[in-house]
Amino acid sequence: MTDTPVDQMTFEQAMKELEAVVGQLERGDVALDQSIALYERGAALKKRCEEELKRAEEKVAAITLDANGQPTGTTTVEGQ
Repeated sequence: MTDTPVDQMTFEQAMKELEAVVGQLERGDVALDQSIALYERGAALKKRCEEELKRAEEKVAAITLDANGQPTGTTTVEGQ
């Protein structure tokens, strides 16, 4: 685990750490207290990944295309 706050991680950072957390939990070679902490961190990482994916999907959906299929810019989605 890193010391980086989950809310400051990029999608890639959060996904990489989430994979590591899942690996540790699947091996089952950690103490109960550490397993609980890992599970909590994993839940926060999962939420971060979902939020970042949603944000990316909204950006893609906001791209408008002209008659030739070329991007003409983006529009604001939900005040962002």
